[in-house]
Amino acid sequence: MKNRVHDLRIQLEMPQNRLADLCGVSRQTIHAIEVGKYQPTITLALKLAKHLKSKVEILFELQKGD
Repeated sequence: MKNRVHDLRIQLEMPQNRLADLCGVSRQTIHAIEVGKYQPTITLALKLAKHLKSKVEILFELQKGD
């Protein structure tokens, strides 16, 4: 799965630790999502979308083979 979490977070000039605090997870979790090593739960994906002022379907995109 491809994601745009990093891109949108940078556009909002939001550090990883701030986004993590808003979503109730660790900074390491945000990093793992951004580099594609962790797929968030639906709840976390919705929180990310809310705090990044986006929609889940814009943040995350299925790739061939997903």
